[in-house]
Amino acid sequence: MDERVSAEMEAKAGDAPHRGSLQTAMAWSMIGLFVIACFVVIESLSIILMPVTFAVVVGLIMSRAAARLGKAGIPPVLAGLLLTAGFFVVSFFTVNALIEPLTNLAQQSPDLAQQARDRLVPLLKHYKWLNITPQTLSGKVSLESVIENAGSVLSVARSNVIPLLIQTLIFFAALALFLAGRVQLRKGLIMMFSQREKRLSIIRVVNAIEEVLGFYFATASLIYGGIGIAVAIIAAAGGLSMPVLWGFLAFLSSFVPFLGFAAMTAALAIAGVIANDTLIGGLLPAIAYFFLHMLVENLLVPSVIGKRLEINPFLIFIAILFWTWMWGAAGAMLALPVSLIVMTILDELVIHRKERPVLPS
Repeated sequence: MDERVSAEMEAKAGDAPHRGSLQTAMAWSMIGLFVIACFVVIESLSIILMPVTFAVVVGLIMSRAAARLGKAGIPPVLAGLLLTAGFFVVSFFTVNALIEPLTNLAQQSPDLAQQARDRLVPLLKHYKWLNITPQTLSGKVSLESVIENAGSVLSVARSNVIPLLIQTLIFFAALALFLAGRVQLRKGLIMMFSQREKRLSIIRVVNAIEEVLGFYFATASLIYGGIGIAVAIIAAAGGLSMPVLWGFLAFLSSFVPFLGFAAMTAALAIAGVIANDTLIGGLLPAIAYFFLHMLVENLLVPSVIGKRLEINPFLIFIAILFWTWMWGAAGAMLALPVSLIVMTILDELVIHRKERPVLPS
């Protein structure tokens, strides 16, 4: 009898590791399925989640301004409406200023395509392994050919305009409501926890997120604004048309690490080769931008921003790839602020990296 009981106990003891491994595998499988489901929801609901996320990020950046308006005696609802209206006015005038150069660029696109073919084919045909000949890119590029394909172009544009308008309306509505109700949102988030220490942690996290985002985008806007002005001067000196547009694109692309810099360098190189008679002269704007951006990112940005923010380049690169895959160009713009929010939360909540606050008795 004792031998039978001991044998059963040994068998159960032997099965315990297998059961533990099976339960661990099941737990990880459930986690994997949950993550995949989250990816599907994020991608399928992008028309709603993307503008709302933009609104939350912009609202967090403008939270300090909203707090100052509140201290001045302006009600939170009115302060939110004023800041949203100000953001709308700035966005409207920016878009209005870009309409003319973008229209000119669209009108010149047939000539630019023809010039690109005439300039690039003689350069590329020297590399025999590319098999580039004048016949490779043959075909008349004219306004008539553009008009012939206008139907498909207009249909694609029309299908994208309506979602863009919807997302714009969602963004401004969400921004106004977020700024107007930011105080109530903070209180509700804090009161979700009953323990005093956790409430203090939430306060510290929210304040840190607002401070990090506000500091980064205020500082980065000044630095990248300087890059935009310098690129406009470089474009004008390099013989490129619409230098103001090039400066704005350089300013905007600087907020997308790695990908924006690479795309801007390639665009300047192609436009320079088209606009100049010599290869060296055409590449000078791209070379000047390359070294300017490298100096700023490796000397100025670390000395100014790196003192307060620790940003892991590899994690930022992975975040940009992920959000670009999920939401396209808008996701690339959101990758850095979302990463800053996540890193700030982790930095504030990990106990071994932060000293526990001394609570008053």
